[in-house]
Amino acid sequence: MRTIENLKSSKSKLLAIIASLALGATALLVPQAASAATVLKVATSAAVTTWDPFQSFSTEAFYMTNIYEPLLWKNADGDTPEYSPGIASSWSSSADGKTWTFKIRSGATFHDGTVVDAAAVKASLEQSKANGGAGFIWDPVKTFAAPSADTLVMNLSYAAPMDLIASSTYGAWIVSPKALAAVLKDAKYFESGVDGGTGPYAIQSYKAGSEVVLATYAKYWGAKPAYGIVDTLITSDGITAQQMMTSGQVDWATNIPLTSIPTLKKNSKYLVKVYKSPFNYVGYFNTLRAPLNNPAVRKALSMAIPYADIVSIGGQGFGTQARGPVPAGIYPYSSTTPQYKKALATAKTLLARAGVKDLHIKITYASENSAEARFVPLIQSSFASIGVTADVQAILFNQQWSAAKKDPANAQDLFIVKYWPTYSDAGVDNLYSLFHSSAKPFFNLSYWKNTQYDSLIDDAIVLSGSDKAGAQKLYSQAMQILYDQAPGVYLYDEAQVSVVPKKLSIPKYNINYPFSAFFAGIKAN
Repeated sequence: MRTIENLKSSKSKLLAIIASLALGATALLVPQAASAATVLKVATSAAVTTWDPFQSFSTEAFYMTNIYEPLLWKNADGDTPEYSPGIASSWSSSADGKTWTFKIRSGATFHDGTVVDAAAVKASLEQSKANGGAGFIWDPVKTFAAPSADTLVMNLSYAAPMDLIASSTYGAWIVSPKALAAVLKDAKYFESGVDGGTGPYAIQSYKAGSEVVLATYAKYWGAKPAYGIVDTLITSDGITAQQMMTSGQVDWATNIPLTSIPTLKKNSKYLVKVYKSPFNYVGYFNTLRAPLNNPAVRKALSMAIPYADIVSIGGQGFGTQARGPVPAGIYPYSSTTPQYKKALATAKTLLARAGVKDLHIKITYASENSAEARFVPLIQSSFASIGVTADVQAILFNQQWSAAKKDPANAQDLFIVKYWPTYSDAGVDNLYSLFHSSAKPFFNLSYWKNTQYDSLIDDAIVLSGSDKAGAQKLYSQAMQILYDQAPGVYLYDEAQVSVVPKKLSIPKYNINYPFSAFFAGIKAN
């Protein structure tokens, strides 16, 4: 479920994880002691769904990128080189793109003291592929091999961009063999707040729903962070987070309300920075229910959407109308994908031609999402102007999700969702996850099935590793079908707005790690 500020969906097991976790407060280890002068205090809405790096598929990524490392890091948009070494110091691929070789960094250790070698990396990635919440990212891999202590080889079924996949926000963390063994004995091993990472920080303490304290790992292979301790206070209320920052209770707050941005722009203590983000708002039509099983009716409703007002009010102006479910800046976005525009007269005509009168529909959205709370009433009002009555229900996302999965034929008529790709490929993810058909669709909550669309997506995924331009053409054809058939409404791409205190030097936003804060790169000005 990709949605809301504080919850993200898994393609396999996340909902069960959310229901079953019993989180406590405990300490893994006490890394380095730190003086008060080296403490960074942060307020954030980033809740911890799970500390299990294999099952992680949510906003705990805010912390994970400091605790764990992948083989590679994908650099921020526009930076060169495109990738930086992580646990792999170098990498290469065969001419046919089906064999990838990674040289494992010398001198890296896990937080438990175990040396990082190819065998440990192999075991970690095999566990992720077999049991990970984002294990699907490794689908192209037939086998992982460790022919020597410093060499990992991936043998693929088809050419795939393993550099991109190996730098994923989810499913790509390298985890200690000792932690692997522990979690096999106890599925909840990680949940008290322990870790098995290699990163610059380790978990010092954790209070569920309240506080995460990270401390530097003394034997980290890389540069020593400026801050020895990062004390993170979890608060879901953006106004509270803002007040904590402006009063000096914390040094930085990451979840400032968009409605506060104009005021903070005038404050000389802060910089407001706006970036492209991977967040995309989509609405699913329930294509199993008449008259929404008629594409003409779906097109009519798409033409009744007040797109400009949604961006202006829902996104407070920080966003752009979407071109399908692929956000701008993420492959395979195309600026030629058509958009619907608000055209109420045409919408009325289409409904009349379809013989639709007195249409009543139910719209659901996540009550936790403040942007949705602002813009869904705009849709309701616009629908009313073409004679469509909308019953709007704001419910917790997990309840919205459960209802949509339980009984599709009698579920919502329009399901509003905030979605983002697992890694920076919205073909493998968004286009497949959101609208590809299956016997039991996991996230295709339009319940739409189109064999031509499915074929285009399947072929493009396989082709993308060897011929990205060719795959783009197939994806573009698929996005044209989404426009023509309108199984969903494609609302807007949300911008990432960061309020940065001038007293801090903070790494620029990286679209590839949308929930992450790289604390090791933060310094005092």
